[in-house]
Amino acid sequence: MTRYALTRLALLLLGLLVASVLIFVTLRVLPGDVAQLIAGTQATPGQVAALREGLGLDLPLWEQYLSWIGGVLTGDLGSSMLTGTPVASELLQKAQVTVPLGLMSLGIAIVFAVPLGVLSAILRRRAGGTLMSVGTQALAAVPVVWAGMMLVIVFAVWLGWLPAQGFPRTGWTTPWQAIRSLLLPAITIGIVEGAMLLRFVRSATLQAIGQDYVRTAAAKGLTRSQALLRHGLPNVALSVITVLGLQVAGIIVGAVVIEQLFTLPGIGRMLVADVGSRDLVKVQGELLVLTGFVLIVGFAVDLLHRVLDPRQREAS
Repeated sequence: MTRYALTRLALLLLGLLVASVLIFVTLRVLPGDVAQLIAGTQATPGQVAALREGLGLDLPLWEQYLSWIGGVLTGDLGSSMLTGTPVASELLQKAQVTVPLGLMSLGIAIVFAVPLGVLSAILRRRAGGTLMSVGTQALAAVPVVWAGMMLVIVFAVWLGWLPAQGFPRTGWTTPWQAIRSLLLPAITIGIVEGAMLLRFVRSATLQAIGQDYVRTAAAKGLTRSQALLRHGLPNVALSVITVLGLQVAGIIVGAVVIEQLFTLPGIGRMLVADVGSRDLVKVQGELLVLTGFVLIVGFAVDLLHRVLDPRQREAS
């Protein structure tokens, strides 16, 4: 197990290194001059050149990359080219919105998908199971923006139960207001991601129903549903854990879109604004943190799968 963990850790670090190079190079080949944007249209060529030198943009790309990655290794993601604010401090501030939003979305997706997916598989030959399957197919095809707009119309405009936009200025010092402001966005992401997870849970459950150990348990006196719940679902859970790790990326992408729709001051909204203003240092720091988070989740899922699945431990 230790050797496996060290191997996965090495791959994680290699993935982060490759991601940092790709992020850095991709941002540098985008059209536009950051120095010209900061200096304004009235600046002279000499002023733009001086600003470019002050920002270090006149250095070779490899020197710029080594300077940036050296700071990252010490916990310094740099400072904003426009405001001079440390990127790490802004990320920590915005994470107070994005992280709870992601956790709430993931929780809603699990609560929505797992029981309904199992039930849909058990009722596969009945009208209820067919109806859930068709409904899930339709829901999985719904764009997250459209789903968010529909939820706003119903729960914010018509019923007035939840706020349509914004996050309290007092932040988490007023926890109930903060939770209420995140509830609609989290439901939006959770239902859309949960629909895709539900389809996988249903498929994995159907596969478990046909396994010999489930049929054997049923032959010993258990009903098919009891045999599935006692012996089939543990194996389904292993597959679901893997898919949940992959869905973290979908939740992050959904958060970028939803934070725009609900005007939430999170990392996603900050990232979109920084891309528009060409604040390269902030953008590359934000993208590296988000990429690293996805890779770390994948690393954790691999280790958890290894711990929970005895077949993998025996194979090593």
